[in-house]
Amino acid sequence: MKTWEKNIRKIVPYVPGEQPNFPGMIKLNTNENPYPPAPGVQKAIREFQKDKLRLYPDPTSHILVKALADYYKLEENQVFVGVGSDDVLATAFMTFFNSHKPVLFPDITYSFYDVWSELFRIPYERPALDDNFRIKKEDYYRENGGIVIANPNAPTSVYEEVDLIRDILEHNQDSIVIVDEAYIDFGGTSSLELIKEFDNLFVVQTFSKSRSMAGMRIGYAMGNPVLIKAINDVKYSYNSYTMNQTSLYYGVEAVKDGAYFKECLGKIIKTREWVMDKLKELGFTFPDSKANFIFAAHETIPAEGIFTALKVQNIFVRYFNKPRIDNYIRITIGTDGEMERLVKALEQIIKSKGQAL
Repeated sequence: MKTWEKNIRKIVPYVPGEQPNFPGMIKLNTNENPYPPAPGVQKAIREFQKDKLRLYPDPTSHILVKALADYYKLEENQVFVGVGSDDVLATAFMTFFNSHKPVLFPDITYSFYDVWSELFRIPYERPALDDNFRIKKEDYYRENGGIVIANPNAPTSVYEEVDLIRDILEHNQDSIVIVDEAYIDFGGTSSLELIKEFDNLFVVQTFSKSRSMAGMRIGYAMGNPVLIKAINDVKYSYNSYTMNQTSLYYGVEAVKDGAYFKECLGKIIKTREWVMDKLKELGFTFPDSKANFIFAAHETIPAEGIFTALKVQNIFVRYFNKPRIDNYIRITIGTDGEMERLVKALEQIIKSKGQAL
């Protein structure tokens, strides 16, 4: 090894879902929304003043911060925005987790958490979820340098009630608790109501899932003004212009259209419930999903085999070759037509593999 190589920071990176792109495929592996953004966003795209692109965007992201503050009935100094919730969360890790004590997050959860911890050299521990993939709240009653909870959890889809989040906050008033709510709009109740009671709560959400804007990379967080100032100070210390002009303008339009937002959520939830019924008929088991995906295992056929067989038919789902979850596939909820095609493919796979067994 050369001398300079010894000074390179080495880390096992996060592996994103495969991004195929060809006609006829069904992409159900990265939890994208199957429906287009709000009509106001599409109108803003057509009418965007291209001359603005020669100018730097507002470093405070004021128009989007204000739109979100108005929507959630908050003050502007309670809102932070970033380039997708990954950027928001990574910046939060840098900002809030700086003690020698370990940060706590579940053993099965969003796999970026341990990557950021390694990258920023943050000590961490991963209390195990129970056999039903639920948090054991007592595991978080110990000294720590911070807590991160994805709710609903990824990749399991399990939602924990606000009372559990409240209990963890009550037992951890000396450390910052981040609740990652990327999927909260698909059936859960946000922990946002608790920021009035707990000044150490930091709630993170995204436009990528429920607002159909994964390609624009817009994430945001809400908390007390002290937390928001601290994370803004860190952001300004490495990149003042994180949000581009188009993200700011299109993001505002997405927030404005509450009726379209609810309509799309309703369609996805209705389709999810139908698919869960069909999967049960086919011999799958899964947690009760409160997300825009289902985390399913078949009673006789290994998940990897189902994943591979679907891929042959140009249907892409997610498979995690990891302890405790290596017999599950994660299925994003698509349109009704896409899910009907998925169900038919699964029927064929189960029939053929069952005969082979």
